[in-house]
Amino acid sequence: MKTVTALRFAIQSVTAGLALAFVVLVLKPEWIPDIPATRESGPNGRGDAVSYSRAVASATPAVVNVLTTSSVGVLPEPLLEDPFLRRYFADAETPRPRAAPRRGSGVIMSADGFVLTNHHLVRAAQEIHVALQDGRETRATVFGTDPDTDLAVLKIDLDALPIIAINETREARVGDVVLAIGNPFGVGQTVTMGIVSATGRSRIGLNTFEDFIQTDAAINPGNSGGALINPHGELVGINTAIYSDSGGSQGIGFAIPAALAYSVMQEIVDHGYVVRGWLGIEVQEFAEPGTERQPAVTVVNVLPGTPAAAADLRAGDVLTRVDDTPVGDPQSALNAIARIKPGTRASLGILRGGLPLDVSVTVAQRPPQG
Repeated sequence: MKTVTALRFAIQSVTAGLALAFVVLVLKPEWIPDIPATRESGPNGRGDAVSYSRAVASATPAVVNVLTTSSVGVLPEPLLEDPFLRRYFADAETPRPRAAPRRGSGVIMSADGFVLTNHHLVRAAQEIHVALQDGRETRATVFGTDPDTDLAVLKIDLDALPIIAINETREARVGDVVLAIGNPFGVGQTVTMGIVSATGRSRIGLNTFEDFIQTDAAINPGNSGGALINPHGELVGINTAIYSDSGGSQGIGFAIPAALAYSVMQEIVDHGYVVRGWLGIEVQEFAEPGTERQPAVTVVNVLPGTPAAAADLRAGDVLTRVDDTPVGDPQSALNAIARIKPGTRASLGILRGGLPLDVSVTVAQRPPQG
């Protein structure tokens, strides 16, 4: 009896195994992911080791080291504050200029030499030098900047430039494997690995327009402007900032999504600046005592002579949507308005005195921000 039962169990196990193999090899459900990483022999030929070397080899040639220098004043020697010594050093209080270097990273985006990096890296820079992975070095000029997203476009003049591929198939998802490439602490090109920890991060207080990818891939000073790539070697984001008490990586880094960074670069290349929509309103979180919180913001100020004033928007109006985009906080409202092409009509959903209204407004161009 035991022999028959064992034989029956063995037959059932083989049958189940064949069925599962058929599902995996033929039907392959969507929940079984593709693993683009290569598999190579492990140490001493034992087992398999997952490697992202192909992705890294594809992307790193287009990631550059950026060195900027600017003049800063040097405070005088404290000893020279002594009244007795100051009579002999009358000019001691005049700060002496010196060259202050700053190191970061950048990403080559086009064969004609446009390089994306961070605005904060090149702000006030007098000289910018770019070093490629192949050993070439050259000076770069600032083609244009967008402080609102902390992005800058540099221009270099070299032949046969490597270009990074951009992920155009889908947006980053929480849990995706990503690799950060840059020049942390000036030690040279370095690759770190992590996952996408969150998407759509805003209200961080870094930029006017925030839509960050958050990652736990190690990002340190010097990684600014570098590439965040996926296992296919495609650009996912431009590394920008870290959340840290120590100044080093603590597993919370932020990158500007590649699609946003590329669109900003195109605007700068085409117009010299980024064209954004604007209404002329100031908003804050919607909060009304005794009511349930709903996705909305409250208009607290309408600037005179603006599209909002012409459309009769008023302080106290509650803004719930911009066209078909719901707005749940000031950042989402700002982003939704900025995406609208100036000169076009937009439909705003508002509540005034508790009653819903649709307001049509002609969007203007966002003026330069001081």
